[in-house]
Amino acid sequence: MVITHLLHQQFLPLPLPSSTSSFAGQTILVTGANSGLGLEASRHFVRLGAARVILACRSLASGEAARRDILQSTTTTLAPKGVVEVWEVDLAKFDSVNRFCQRVREELERLDVVVMNAGVAVPEFETVDGGFERQVGVNVVGTFLMALGLLGKLREGKREGKGEGRMVFVASDGHHFARFPERHHPSIFAAFKDPSTMSDDRYNTTKLLVVLLARELAARLPLSPQNNNPIVSVVTPGFCKSRISRNLPLAGRLGVGAFLAVIGRTTEVGSRTLVAAAAAGGRDTHGRYMESCRVGEPSVFVRSEEGGEAQKRVWGELMEVLEGIESGVTGVVG
Repeated sequence: MVITHLLHQQFLPLPLPSSTSSFAGQTILVTGANSGLGLEASRHFVRLGAARVILACRSLASGEAARRDILQSTTTTLAPKGVVEVWEVDLAKFDSVNRFCQRVREELERLDVVVMNAGVAVPEFETVDGGFERQVGVNVVGTFLMALGLLGKLREGKREGKGEGRMVFVASDGHHFARFPERHHPSIFAAFKDPSTMSDDRYNTTKLLVVLLARELAARLPLSPQNNNPIVSVVTPGFCKSRISRNLPLAGRLGVGAFLAVIGRTTEVGSRTLVAAAAAGGRDTHGRYMESCRVGEPSVFVRSEEGGEAQKRVWGELMEVLEGIESGVTGVVG
């Protein structure tokens, strides 16, 4: 049934973001914006009138190439040269993430939208800062370290009458298939440091964690006139013809390529889901899972009692991890 649902979603027409989803005057930050979904979403944000679009990239060279690509594809009226900027950040290096967040706090007058799009998929066990397996370190730890580091700046907008900020986490349809065996270990994040736990399930598991953690973050940031909390949502772009499988062995790349050749969305079409989530507002999308530019349902596990317990546990463990990286960073949430 899940597969039938996902295949059906792949062939739904997705609306092209239009002027009704204006981002006029807004500052938007997109991680992993040098290619694929992040690049195409950034292009849409520029086309829709954003005053400032920050491409947060690991490589300044690839980010600059993306900036030129965006400027060449949009009119000078929509995208004067100063609209698109490239800022360096490596989510696998936690000092880099902290420096990036500090720069945001010091240099940006406002921050309206954050799209946490960056992610990696690798077949072999390799470690990053903190001893975490790379996919966990980037897709989960680095991503949420940055998210908490940017919350304060997102809150400023509503406090100054500029409307609610929005934080969008990019997940994957793969989270439906995650086995997540690490939840049976005494410490989930300690298990992620153990090479013996590495499997082909790891990418899907990290995207499951993104869904769980985004939901818990939203639950801890209630929306009300009395606070300045941003709208938090999590979105799947569907199966897209992106470069996420580029690090897989040849057989894996060929298999994924053949599958996507038949049903895959282009990255431009997939990016429409990110823009729709960023444009959406209010309680209808806060804490919700979005697919095909509308509110949908996450996996059966996420919605189960066991999933709810796992959500609380993963959140608690991650907060301990993040406090160990940057003391006080978790104080921005309840």
